[in-house]
Amino acid sequence: QLVESGGDSVQVGGSLRLSCVVSGYTRSRVCMGWFRQAPGKEREGVARIWSGGGSPYYTDSVKGRFTISQDNAKNTVYLQMNSLKPEDTAMYYCAAGTRCTWEPRWYNYWGQGTQVTVS
Repeated sequence: QLVESGGDSVQVGGSLRLSCVVSGYTRSRVCMGWFRQAPGKEREGVARIWSGGGSPYYTDSVKGRFTISQDNAKNTVYLQMNSLKPEDTAMYYCAAGTRCTWEPRWYNYWGQGTQVTVS
């Protein structure tokens, strides 16, 4: 089970930190990803990282602004979002999968989503 939190309405230039608590299975050797979906648009990958560590990856539109991190002791993955823009407005989802890609189909477990609105 993945449970996201931290979404909110913020002003342009503001910051938010999303959290994803993972429970019910071992997080070893899985890719943890953050995706987002705006109304009328396809779900897109935002950031991803292997649970065992390694380099994170970001989609171009968030590079330099978003940071993915994880606290294995808390079984939690975070997405720190700074310098938020209106185009960041979307439902944000946490996901766990066996392949570290941008393709949602490789992620087996999904959270319910948390809404981020930037205006």
